[in-house]
Amino acid sequence: MIHLAFTDTIIIALYFGAVLFVGFRAGRKTQSSAEDFLLAGRSLTLPIFVMTLVSTWYGGILGVGEFSYRYGISNWIVQGVPYYIFAAVFAFLLAKKIRATNLYSIPDKLAQSYDKKTALLGSFLTFILMTPAPYILMLSVFLQMLFGWSLFVSLIVTAIVAVSYLYVGGFRSDVETDVLEFVLMFAGFAVIIPFCFNRFGGSDFLNQHLPPLHLTWHGGNSIQYILVWFFIALWTLVDPAFHQRCYAAKDGRIAQHGILISIFFWFLFDFMTATAGLYARAALPDLQQPIMAYPMLAEAVLPPIAKGLFYVGMLATIMSTLNTLAFVSAQTLGRDIVMRLGVLGSRIGTRFEVRGSGFEWKSSLSNLQPQTPNRLHSSVLLTQVGLIVSFGVSVALALLIPSVIQLWYTIGTIIIPGLLVPLIASYFDGIKIPPRYAFLSMLLGWLTSLAWMVSRYTILHSDSYPLGIEPMYPGLFVSLLFWGIGRSALREGK
Repeated sequence: MIHLAFTDTIIIALYFGAVLFVGFRAGRKTQSSAEDFLLAGRSLTLPIFVMTLVSTWYGGILGVGEFSYRYGISNWIVQGVPYYIFAAVFAFLLAKKIRATNLYSIPDKLAQSYDKKTALLGSFLTFILMTPAPYILMLSVFLQMLFGWSLFVSLIVTAIVAVSYLYVGGFRSDVETDVLEFVLMFAGFAVIIPFCFNRFGGSDFLNQHLPPLHLTWHGGNSIQYILVWFFIALWTLVDPAFHQRCYAAKDGRIAQHGILISIFFWFLFDFMTATAGLYARAALPDLQQPIMAYPMLAEAVLPPIAKGLFYVGMLATIMSTLNTLAFVSAQTLGRDIVMRLGVLGSRIGTRFEVRGSGFEWKSSLSNLQPQTPNRLHSSVLLTQVGLIVSFGVSVALALLIPSVIQLWYTIGTIIIPGLLVPLIASYFDGIKIPPRYAFLSMLLGWLTSLAWMVSRYTILHSDSYPLGIEPMYPGLFVSLLFWGIGRSALREGK
């Protein structure tokens, strides 16, 4: 199926070695403070911000290949355009506001604007939203394809490479490996397109060999299906990685401009991946597994060395996202859930509250001053433990739902209706709601979507959802309903 020359294997091995080298080298620069371990000291410059954001926002490269193979340029409309739009909305409306808070995470903002229980619920939803399960599955499957390893061995290698340097270096290691992977992901797809053009020809070849629907904007999909993916692109507004990088930028201007510049690079990379996907469908019309579209195209057109570089580009695309999701989910589990629940506080005789831009520690035994060293050490320690736990949870989820696109769809459809409305409202005084209504909006929004999805399998036993409506819509409706009730209660002084 996949045949690697010795030179290709060497190139791939050098890639993994380079990632480990860069990650651990960055770890030597990381200090023990929470701000440095979690946000690299809020030091991201514009070029670094762009490279880490661009590379992080991809990762599902096998899924992109599958979608392009099945539906043609519709992949660009579904998986590209909505994200450009909401990234621009994020840049203009939220980026500077997020940086100005000087917080660490989305749950910090929810605690600051509402209350502890809303922050805890938001932490739980954020943890699910940021599970690296799709990317652990994707990388492990890809390693299986490349080297013929068992799934268990592939998962072990994934764990060692993806988690080890994050455990040591934190966010700084994530960012510096992202810079390397930004270069490699573009280089990989820049290699394959000229070979395709030289082997098959240009637009005339594609027009003659592609199904007609592959060159339409909808690709044969229904309007409702496409609209669901537009709503799933609302993910951008609640994406913790976007927020994290805004918190880590030197200032709000870098955060805003960095996102706008990133849109250009996303557009360019989408053009490259869409073109490769069209060539795969035109040249290899009978693939039994469309998820193999890019690897099989590489096998058909690339010679040794070029093939190794292309596979490295694919690996870099997956790894850059896997690293970030693993780190954010670890931070959410350790710092935002365990610390906020007070599990740590019960053991060291302290409790904490969110006030302003961070945690304020109070001794349960005396009127001691805030104990910053304990707080900082605990944030780092719990994030490190969270890396191990979240990776294990993600592996289990990947094995339970062994489809990348289905994982994206399920997680986005269920979680976004809960987080979106309360989080966006928290940044604008004119639309903010009282804490109890924010909590209800969040809780009932995601529970409605979850129940709507589950009912398809447990009650209806059908191929369609109740009333033929996708689960995200009723969830968003309920969340907005309680937002409206909250606004009315606020105006009435209740």
